[in-house]
Amino acid sequence: MLMYMSNIRQEKPSTPLHSVSVAGVVVREDGRVLAIRRADNGTWEPPGGVLELAEAPEDGVWREVYEETGLKVRVERLTGVYKNTSRGIVALVFRCRTEGGCEQLSAESTAVEWLTPAEVGARMAEVYAVRVADALLDGAPQVRTHDGRAFAQRAEHIAKKG
Repeated sequence: MLMYMSNIRQEKPSTPLHSVSVAGVVVREDGRVLAIRRADNGTWEPPGGVLELAEAPEDGVWREVYEETGLKVRVERLTGVYKNTSRGIVALVFRCRTEGGCEQLSAESTAVEWLTPAEVGARMAEVYAVRVADALLDGAPQVRTHDGRAFAQRAEHIAKKG
């Protein structure tokens, strides 16, 4: 019996495990987009994080944006699904509008700013800038795969870093 239990623990799962994250691309009336500078690594990104087990995706976006920026949002629509093949993370990105609250820093953000699309392209890594650019498009959600740095297919509509 002990040998059997030992073999079970050593077997790899038949399906890979994935984490699901959510992010909100919050767009202001003047076209600027809400961005945070993360406290843990200093990168600029749309606010977001890991979806909790019993949480609906839209509720997770609302919670993450509020926790990281102090702003309350209305989640409008899904704009993209992004798979990070190196980390096993599937990110659901939603376009949002502000509905209240007050901009503030948190334990997760050292800066909260409203960026132009050009500033997004200059400050954010490609994998995040593309998510913002996709959210600014009309139409169906985009589905993209990347390895944490670059996309499998080039997204031509993002502002290039200069």
